[in-house]
Amino acid sequence: MKTLALIFVLINISSCLAKPNHINGGFSIDLIDRDSPQSPLYNPAYSQLDRVKNAFRRSTSRASHLSKRAGFTSNISSININISAVFGDYLMYIKIGTPPVKVVGVVDTGSDLTWAQCKPCVYCYEQLGPLLVPSNSSTYRALSCQSKGCKALDKNQLPCDASNKCHYEMGYSDLSLIRGDLAVDTFWFGSTPVKNVIFGCGHDNEGTFGEDASGIIGLGGGPVSLIKQPDYAIKGKFSYCLIPYSNNKTNQTSKIHFGTHANIAGPNVVSTPLIKKDPSTFYYLTLESMLVGKHNVSTEFPLSKEGNMIIDSGTTLTYVPTEFYPDLVKTITKVIGNGTELRPWGFDLCYKNLNLDRVPSVTFRFTGADVVVPPEKMFLKTIKGVSCLTLFSSEDGLAIFGNLLQQNMLVGYDLVNRKVSFKPADCTKHA
Repeated sequence: MKTLALIFVLINISSCLAKPNHINGGFSIDLIDRDSPQSPLYNPAYSQLDRVKNAFRRSTSRASHLSKRAGFTSNISSININISAVFGDYLMYIKIGTPPVKVVGVVDTGSDLTWAQCKPCVYCYEQLGPLLVPSNSSTYRALSCQSKGCKALDKNQLPCDASNKCHYEMGYSDLSLIRGDLAVDTFWFGSTPVKNVIFGCGHDNEGTFGEDASGIIGLGGGPVSLIKQPDYAIKGKFSYCLIPYSNNKTNQTSKIHFGTHANIAGPNVVSTPLIKKDPSTFYYLTLESMLVGKHNVSTEFPLSKEGNMIIDSGTTLTYVPTEFYPDLVKTITKVIGNGTELRPWGFDLCYKNLNLDRVPSVTFRFTGADVVVPPEKMFLKTIKGVSCLTLFSSEDGLAIFGNLLQQNMLVGYDLVNRKVSFKPADCTKHA
C-alpha cells in the first residue's frame, strides 16, 4: 500500500497563498479533497463513479499497508493500480525554507515523517512544482546521527557514514522507496514561520509517485510527526471538519485546525481515550459495541481488547473488527432486506435503487463516546442504480474508522490529554 503526507497552509489554486486564521495562538488551514476542483490531482475527465472507484481502490490498498505496519498478516486485498504512492485523500499547501519554496503534500495521519523532494537527486520522480534546494535556504540544517530527531527514526534510520549526517529510508507496499537526509528548516503556514521543523529531505525517491505532489505531511502520533514537534504553535492538538463528497464541485474546502484553535467544545461533544500501542504512529481507539438503529450488534466472541480500531483520515472506507461484522450485516439485512448479487469491485453488500429512508443509522460505541453515522454515509453509489455498504470486515487485518464516516463531524485529536473528540457539524459552515 502506500502512504503519504506533507504539511499545511492553503494556496488558492487560482491565486496566491492564503493566510491562516490565528486564534489564541492556533491557526487554521484549508484541507483539500484530492478529487475537488481545487486539487492539483483533480481530473475533470473522471465521472463521480470513476472517483468512487479510485477511492475504493486507494482505500483497500491503504488498509493493507496500514495492517502490515501494525504487524498483521493482512487478508485485505491490496489492489495494485497506477494511482501512485500518494494515496491519501486530502492535500495541504505549505512553504519550506528561507526564502520559502511552495510545497504540496498529501496529508497522512498514518505517517509520522514529513518529507519533500530535494536537490541534488540520485533519483527523483517527475514533479511539476520546484524541488527544494537545501543550499538555497539560510535556515536549513542537516541533523547529525547523534541528534534526538535521528534517534527517533528508529528502524528507518540508515547506518551513519563519514559525513555524520542522519539518513533515512522508508518503503511502501507497492515497493516505492524514499531515501534522504533528516534535517530541520523553517516551515511557513501562510505568513507565519515555525522554526526548526524536522523533515525528510528526499534525494532518492523511487516508485509510483504522482507528479502533482511534492511528498507527505505526517500527522501521526510518533515522535517525528509534525504534531509532536512545534509545541509552542501546535501544542499536540489538531482537528478537522470534512465536507461531504457531494459538495466537492463547489469552491469550498474542508478545514484543519492546529493548536488552541483545535479545541472542540459545546453540546453534543463526545470523547474517547487514545490507547498507547505500537506502532505509535496510529491513533488507536476501543470499539466496545455497535448499534444498527436500536438493534444491538452482538458478537460470538469476548469483547475485543483495548485499541482494536484506529481512526485514519487517509482511508475512505471503514473496516470493522471481524467479530462484529457478521452480525452487523445480518442486522442490516433484517432491517432493510437482502441485497443484490450484483456487487461491483468487491463490495460485500449492495442494493439496487436503494431508498435511504429505509436505512437506519449505525452507532459506533467507543469507550465513553457514541458516534452516530447517518444513513447517507453508510451506502455509496458505485455503478448506476447500485449502492453498496461502506463498511467491511477487517478480516484479521487492522480495523479502521475511515474518512467517509467522519464527514460532517468536527474530529479533534488531543495528544496531551490522550483523547479523540467528535461533534456533529455542517462542515460547509466551517469553511
